[in-house]
Amino acid sequence: MFPLPPSPLTQIYDPIFEKFDIKFFVKRDDLLHPEISGNKWRKLKYNLIEARNQGINQVLTFGGAFSNHIYATAAAGKVFGFQTVGIIRGDELDKESSPTLRFAKNCGMELIFVSRELYRDKEIVAKKYKNTHFIIPEGGTNSLAIRGVGEIDNEITEQLGYIPNFICTSVGTGGTMAGLCSSSKSKILGFCALKNGNYLEAEILTLANNPKINYEIFWDYHFGGYAKTKSELIDFINDFEKKHLSIKIEQVYTGKMFFGINDLIQKGYFKKGSTVVALHTGGLQGRSF
Repeated sequence: MFPLPPSPLTQIYDPIFEKFDIKFFVKRDDLLHPEISGNKWRKLKYNLIEARNQGINQVLTFGGAFSNHIYATAAAGKVFGFQTVGIIRGDELDKESSPTLRFAKNCGMELIFVSRELYRDKEIVAKKYKNTHFIIPEGGTNSLAIRGVGEIDNEITEQLGYIPNFICTSVGTGGTMAGLCSSSKSKILGFCALKNGNYLEAEILTLANNPKINYEIFWDYHFGGYAKTKSELIDFINDFEKKHLSIKIEQVYTGKMFFGINDLIQKGYFKKGSTVVALHTGGLQGRSF
């Protein structure tokens, strides 16, 4: 049910990789589907399967005006035949407030705008739907999402033919990192896109539920906080894309991760001969430059 082939694993080359004797690969989850790409598809997959198993054809979820999760859920509803409802933070907004909301509306998603105060108690808003709709949390992270993200590890190992030393991911809500940590035998490196996001570590460990986790989270590559950026980051992204023409990244999540990995390589973090895999989690609809 809901089959999508494994995303490609692409080795990329750069003088810095050669200098430090690093084999560097990108797991191209941005290519899973034109609209339901990256970690959002991984998180949605088993939620949609469970909804269908329960005989529920209506899906409700939550998000902001530029939410990748709202975008992906609306697209998945259109592709797989679910009616979708989005509870959107901000009663001053409407369906024309962002490209994300326009896209969701065009996919058939019903948009319900609530005040930012009421959104803090969004479960109350969703209460009247609980008997008719399958409810997916904001950002898509739950135990079913962890199961979907956990499949990435086996895909990478099968594609490489061996277990990589490191798998790297951006960190927003922590669900993707938790999914990787739940099953991987590699060391998982997270690059937090939020300022003061240290509280996420406890949530990641709880969701992963794996006493043998080998991980590290880097907190200093946020460039000012969620959805914030600096010219240094934009310059890095532009230079990266000139070197690797087939790979596009954005400034909210993946750009910060690739910047962090590049910085760690130059600081000698990775031992010579290491294989490093960076997970491209998609999110290109959020690119703003």
